[in-house]
Amino acid sequence: MVKAVTSFGRSGLSDWLLQRFTAVVLLAYVLCVGGILLVTPGLDYATWRGHFDGTAMKVFSLMALLSIVVHAWIGLWSVSTDYLTVRMLGAKANGIRIVFQMAYAVVLFAYLVWGVQILWGN
Repeated sequence: MVKAVTSFGRSGLSDWLLQRFTAVVLLAYVLCVGGILLVTPGLDYATWRGHFDGTAMKVFSLMALLSIVVHAWIGLWSVSTDYLTVRMLGAKANGIRIVFQMAYAVVLFAYLVWGVQILWGN
């Protein structure tokens, strides 16, 4: 049995399931925010903030943020391991892939921290 060391889940199946679950969470969030935009005529900053000040919406937004990070990690990890391979790029591929994976890990972590600060900051 081959184990992926750098994937988010324990196996390809768990990665696939996580990506599908996060896609459902993101779809629900987009529909919720889209619904707010559709049913709130004359939307201004105060009304928008009122929708997002509630704990339920903050938790839902945090779930969406975490889903984006997990979804992006799995997707970019899959792309980087599929396309940045020794077969395609030669011996330098492993170094390029590792640098790419480290770079997007840092970016995703920064977005996560920034998003949490926006959601739960004052």
